[in-house]
Amino acid sequence: MKVVAFARNVQGTGASRRLRHAGQTPGIIYGGNQPAVNIALDHNALFHALKKEVFHSSILDMDVDGKVEKVLLRDFQMHAYKQLVLHADFQRVDPSKKIHVKVPLHFVNADVSPAVKLASAVISHVAVELDVECLPADLPEFIEVDLSKLEAGQSIHVSALKLPKGVSAVVHGDDATVAIAVKPAGATSADAEAK
Repeated sequence: MKVVAFARNVQGTGASRRLRHAGQTPGIIYGGNQPAVNIALDHNALFHALKKEVFHSSILDMDVDGKVEKVLLRDFQMHAYKQLVLHADFQRVDPSKKIHVKVPLHFVNADVSPAVKLASAVISHVAVELDVECLPADLPEFIEVDLSKLEAGQSIHVSALKLPKGVSAVVHGDDATVAIAVKPAGATSADAEAK
């Protein structure tokens, strides 16, 4: 995904305010062995890009005044109540060094799961993203969680996920739960009354 930005020389609260009034968003590119660069981005393009999941979890081609760099969106600040992006932070990516990123989880086959079809269970998504470590070239857009074999009362853990080649999960502590199938409390009493 390509992002166009312009180098900015002026800094400070007043300069940032003037940029925002002109329809631009201040930002910064940092990391690697180069100095940080202050940039300005088109606000509307950035605002709509932030709504796309792929923008948050992929390597971006940042074009700053004709020079293209590989970057990763690291942070952004939104206004408390206006639809306004106040600032965006991007980190340079070295193709030979591993990166630590959160990748969204996509849950599939819930409708054919035995938990849903046979036991009328409800599948709860305990996690919606996963911390992964990989080389930039191996970064997946998302990780799929297959729910087709999930039974009522069972759960799916990070260790059961099929991760793409070169990608490893970063788990702190125990094997974290990703999804769980729970039978609703009302369903058990209704089944007992039917008997």
